[in-house]
Amino acid sequence: MSLLEVNHIELSYPSTKLFKGRKDVKVLKDISFSIEEGTCLGLIGTSGAGKSTLGKAILGIQRPQQGQILFQGNDLYRSDKHTRQKMRRELQVVFQDSYSAVNPRMTAEAIISEPLENYEKLSVSEKRNTVIELLERVGLSEQDLKKYPYQFSGGQLQRINIARAIAVKPKLIVLDESVSSLDMVTQSLILQLLNQLKRDFSLSYLFITHDIKSAFSISDSIGVLEKGELIEQYESKDEFFSSKHPAVQRLRESILAEHPRFRTIRRNDG
Repeated sequence: MSLLEVNHIELSYPSTKLFKGRKDVKVLKDISFSIEEGTCLGLIGTSGAGKSTLGKAILGIQRPQQGQILFQGNDLYRSDKHTRQKMRRELQVVFQDSYSAVNPRMTAEAIISEPLENYEKLSVSEKRNTVIELLERVGLSEQDLKKYPYQFSGGQLQRINIARAIAVKPKLIVLDESVSSLDMVTQSLILQLLNQLKRDFSLSYLFITHDIKSAFSISDSIGVLEKGELIEQYESKDEFFSSKHPAVQRLRESILAEHPRFRTIRRNDG
């Protein structure tokens, strides 16, 4: 049994009052895939492809109109309250904007403590020691406990968000463009951290991104989303780069060379 199974889900947004009478906008179309325990599925697509909507559906935030999402064999939207609460513990998320994902009035200690307070029964000293261990695990230290979000860089604050996500030892973390707002050096460091945590805790990831290089640095397999459809899925880098699908070819063309000297500018002479 797969850790996560997404079976034929479809999701539409209702048309706005301004365009009354028009059909609902279909955002996700007959999407199916699975994620095995201890693996990462990279989900690549351009802006508007439906990546974040799919992430919200898997997190239980946006209910699809059709299909089924199973997490550890349980239906995410049709299980009883106790089962849903257990699934919420074992299904965490790290968002793109590290600053908007936290309360600016809370210290790093309070931010990381949130899931521990919700799901664990720890004494004050036990909770503090756990938070210190988590900070150290993500490359920060005890000296950062009482700092507020504005006192951290974007990369440091994303480490705090990751520490919060792993605090209750989840099975699956949805990483929604979690490195795209960071500079290249910080991206590399965060991706190294995520890979290490994946190995150490046997974590599974759904890595949502538009960045092909980031996806291949962390993912065991790659899915390509185009206009709400999962058009192809690849088990290797070679498969992706040899694909003849037009959407995949466009994604490949979007990859910039490492050095600006080797980058080309496409002009529209029409």
